[in-house]
Amino acid sequence: MTFSLKTTLLILLGLLATILAPFGISSKFQLDVLTLIFFTAYIGQSWNILGGYAGQFSFGGVMFFGTGAYTSSILLTSFGVPPIVGIFAAIFMGAFLGLIVGYLSFRSGLRGSYFALITLAFAELLRVLANSVEFTGGGVGLFLTYAPGLHNLQFDSPTGFYYFSLVLLIVSLAIAMWLERSRFGAQLVAIRENEDAAEALGIDTLKCKIYAIMIMGGMGGAAGTFYAQKYLYIDPPISYSVALSVEMLLVTIVGGMGTVFGPLIGSFFLHIVNEIARHFIDTPGVSLIVYGFILILIISFLPNGLVGLFRRTRKKRDDNNA
Repeated sequence: MTFSLKTTLLILLGLLATILAPFGISSKFQLDVLTLIFFTAYIGQSWNILGGYAGQFSFGGVMFFGTGAYTSSILLTSFGVPPIVGIFAAIFMGAFLGLIVGYLSFRSGLRGSYFALITLAFAELLRVLANSVEFTGGGVGLFLTYAPGLHNLQFDSPTGFYYFSLVLLIVSLAIAMWLERSRFGAQLVAIRENEDAAEALGIDTLKCKIYAIMIMGGMGGAAGTFYAQKYLYIDPPISYSVALSVEMLLVTIVGGMGTVFGPLIGSFFLHIVNEIARHFIDTPGVSLIVYGFILILIISFLPNGLVGLFRRTRKKRDDNNA
């Protein structure tokens, strides 16, 4: 993917604006909302690597998030390993779990709904295990000590976590941009469009899909560490929440699967809608109904998400100006 000069300038201005945003925002609530948007866009991008580019839908992406959260938290509470080191262990464990799940699933030829369901089963299995063993804290979970400092990836103000989430987001966008330009990314797209044809062309589909799920796993592991250090508590229902798995794919589908900025746009859109719904309608569960309605509309009328709508609008405008 090649950006025009105008698009490149807009991206740079957007990056500059996000870096300077904390200096112009006095509300901690607004800063927390932006942090949550960036974080959700990041985990959405992790799902986008496998689901959007490779076309392998997963319902259990949260297994990497939970494994990363427990890895860095256990290393900290049991062995005193600071999270700034533990986050790399979390990335490794997430990628390693992706290797195991990917090999077992793809080697068996699982595709489509079968693969989606087996990933959900793996996530549920890990939730049950985390709830049963002692070193994870069982059903009680793990409480982390509040000790602000870069070595603990904890901060005494929302600004620190804002920049932490921004760094994660930038990394995820860089990975997506690399996929857009790389041979590996082209191979994933070929698998998404027609896996049998990709194999006929000599693409090692098994290896490519395993690499994709390993990237997703590593990104999910880092997300788990971020969450654990921000909220200082994890337990099995939080770490392996089905709702988080749904949110990963939801922001990507709404924004635009297989695109660089789709998860970010989808995250902005859904969180803004959620905040508006919570502000004007004080009824529990309404946001879920709104999400469901939006998803139905997107799938029915915008199969390529909001990014597809923007591209279509720009193409019509260019045709009219020609």
